[in-house]
Amino acid sequence: MTPIRVIESRTVVLPRDNVDTDQIIPARFLKVTDKAGLGRALFADWRYGPDGAPQPGFVLNQPQAVGCTILVAGDNFGCGSSREHAPWALVDFGFQAVVSTRIADIFRSNALKNGLLPVVVDPASHARLLASPGATVRIDLESRTLTLPDGGTVSFPIDGFSRHCLMNGVDELGFLMAQDAAITTWEASR
Repeated sequence: MTPIRVIESRTVVLPRDNVDTDQIIPARFLKVTDKAGLGRALFADWRYGPDGAPQPGFVLNQPQAVGCTILVAGDNFGCGSSREHAPWALVDFGFQAVVSTRIADIFRSNALKNGLLPVVVDPASHARLLASPGATVRIDLESRTLTLPDGGTVSFPIDGFSRHCLMNGVDELGFLMAQDAAITTWEASR
């Protein structure tokens, strides 16, 4: 995983509430175990028409979405099934963070384990972000703050272990493997 300390980017705004994991990545794309290429399937039923052509009105198909690494989503993002492919697709597309007023628990857990920062903010700050698509914001994981387009800051919750892993670019297994010397020493002392 790529370490995350500060993310500064323009935002892509997807103001839909209750976006479930089947909308993030439809079930027909779940046959793979490799993360590479899943970004093409991100929001596939909204991004592409029945003929496979991009839908020009969908936000990710707009030129201003290119290069954005922060998705501002509606309330209750990532609800539904527990598919890990959903954060895989978001990361493969290029997103590093998703901002919402509420992020489903299982999606949040999967996101944190796969290098995607879920940021939960209060409704007033969220409304300001929704009203400013394409605005540049700054997320500072060390201070747990998001700087809004108008310069105001809002804090967001994240547990210490997940924060440590994201800031150091390691997943849970990588964290455990880094403890090998201490584990070996402890086992030898038994």
